[in-house]
Amino acid sequence: MRRLPDRLAEMTYEEATAVIAEGAVALLPAGATEAHGPHLPLSTDVVISETGARRAVAKLRAEGQAAVVLPPLAYAVTEFAADFGGTLSLPIETATALARDVMLAAARAGFLGVVVCNAHLEPGNLAALRGAVDAAREAGVKATFPDVTRKPHALRLGDEFRSGACHAGSYETSLVLAADPFLVREDVAAGLEPNPSSLSVAIREGKQSFLEAGGPRAYFGYPADATAGEGERLYAELADIFASAARALLGEIPPEAP
Repeated sequence: MRRLPDRLAEMTYEEATAVIAEGAVALLPAGATEAHGPHLPLSTDVVISETGARRAVAKLRAEGQAAVVLPPLAYAVTEFAADFGGTLSLPIETATALARDVMLAAARAGFLGVVVCNAHLEPGNLAALRGAVDAAREAGVKATFPDVTRKPHALRLGDEFRSGACHAGSYETSLVLAADPFLVREDVAAGLEPNPSSLSVAIREGKQSFLEAGGPRAYFGYPADATAGEGERLYAELADIFASAARALLGEIPPEAP
């Protein structure tokens, strides 16, 4: 028997109709197209958010809960990386409207709710996603955004993540290694010097770009320390965070809901 895809985009319309009829929750990966050092692809945040969402869907399906991964948001507010080639940034109003309208579309399509699974941590993008979820909920959509930059989630994602020096460092490089090692320029990563400058501190000090924050090559942290094994550990945490958010969201929905 053919296994049902976990990505909505890989389903036929008949398969999508059937899974929606089962009471599916939708997980929406949110990433960006922006510089991630000289060793990671521009799609890093998309890779991480989609892989985390897929693993959360596997957990939910194993429990008997229908779930799918929506096509990811690959464009976002990326002003901090604007000095680096290939970075594509949206105005916050556009990013908010895009995420909101995707959630509204998912609700119209029949999904019981939407969980935003985000890996792009720029403050403007976080604000856009929070605004989008608030607007979607005001319109009657069951939606939630488990923000991994906030407690208790942030405490689960390792020392580098908690330090704020985690853009294209060991945290993200490990996650991409675990998802698709061919996307990582491992020889380049191995030669990168540590950059302990904290983006979190720089943001609090009013810095507005990677260059101002002390990241002349668009990375922060310790990329040479990355391992696929650490990436697997981190995906287990992300999948649990996203799946737990889905369970909590479904708990808001009355049993008689279609």
